[in-house]
Amino acid sequence: MNSGVDSAPAVELIHGRFEEFYTANWERIYRALAVMLRNPDLAAEATDEAMTRAFQRWAVIRSYDNPTGWVYRVALNWARSRLRRHSREYSGDGTDSAYEPVLPEPEVHRAIAALPDHHREVVVLRYLLDWSEGDIAAALGVPAGTVKSRLNRALSRLREELEP
Repeated sequence: MNSGVDSAPAVELIHGRFEEFYTANWERIYRALAVMLRNPDLAAEATDEAMTRAFQRWAVIRSYDNPTGWVYRVALNWARSRLRRHSREYSGDGTDSAYEPVLPEPEVHRAIAALPDHHREVVVLRYLLDWSEGDIAAALGVPAGTVKSRLNRALSRLREELEP
């Protein structure tokens, strides 16, 4: 039942595009997750898991408006599920002495890590992944006004924490 058409170049092209996506986005997603989860080891595992799943479904995922958003959400959901199952395995509090902040300014990293989850998440998505408020709203399943409000409150709190 061979049609005489070689599908290998098409597969190579799809996988090549995934490789470009992976190279351009792995570090960004990892950093966002490390800040969000306050655990770089779990963030790396989650990013790898989500990228593996994206690779397996790349023919579909590449057509999404925001494939990076899909990978981020899959990684975050995977990590949260893992945390629920193995709560003692991951401290997730960001206070481990071996824990190195993933942001270049440790005081900024600590201030963001201290935010409540729903505030930290909008800051991470807006400034580390450079998503629009609309993309954030769609990913979180909340109205755009909620994203704006959370972002405003988070930034106000960060200003209070970081001003001399």
